[in-house]
Amino acid sequence: MNSNGDDRDGTDGTVEWAVVGSDIGPLLLAATGVGLVSVVFHAGPAVRDRAVGQLRARLGAEPVETPGSARLTEPIRQLAEYFAGSSREFSLPLDWSLTSGFNRQVLRELAAGVPYGTVVGYGDLARRVGQPGAAQAVGTAMGSNPLPVVVPCHRVVESDGGLGGFGGGLETKRQLLALEGVLPQPLF
Repeated sequence: MNSNGDDRDGTDGTVEWAVVGSDIGPLLLAATGVGLVSVVFHAGPAVRDRAVGQLRARLGAEPVETPGSARLTEPIRQLAEYFAGSSREFSLPLDWSLTSGFNRQVLRELAAGVPYGTVVGYGDLARRVGQPGAAQAVGTAMGSNPLPVVVPCHRVVESDGGLGGFGGGLETKRQLLALEGVLPQPLF
């Protein structure tokens, strides 16, 4: 970990990105020399432009569109397998530099401790990181997740069985949970 408190290891600072199709619409994927740094839902032109601007500001590097990027080959392959139902977990190097503190702690626990096909409540996740009573803060961490789908914030639900919120929209959350067998597939 460097003096900024992130996991960068002296890489060249280049951010490469591409937009790929998926069962939930276009996704913008961005990677650094450390690993996948960002996944953005609904990556049409306006969302794409905003996301690239945010990456530029937050990472201090000029993001470069590189659809054939070697850095993105494996994330694209693993996401395609996930949406095809042939893979249930991601084994990708992740660059956690867009999150820190409590949010990073919660997201790491989510990635490591809530497997495919299961869900966890906001309060349960707060307890897992030693902060009982921090369910709202867990909700904030989910909303700031820079790596949705790969770090599965769609698996966090309300304790009363409600879906809770979701940065990609509730229909996207339903689709992901249906893919994983947590919810029934829609009839049409």
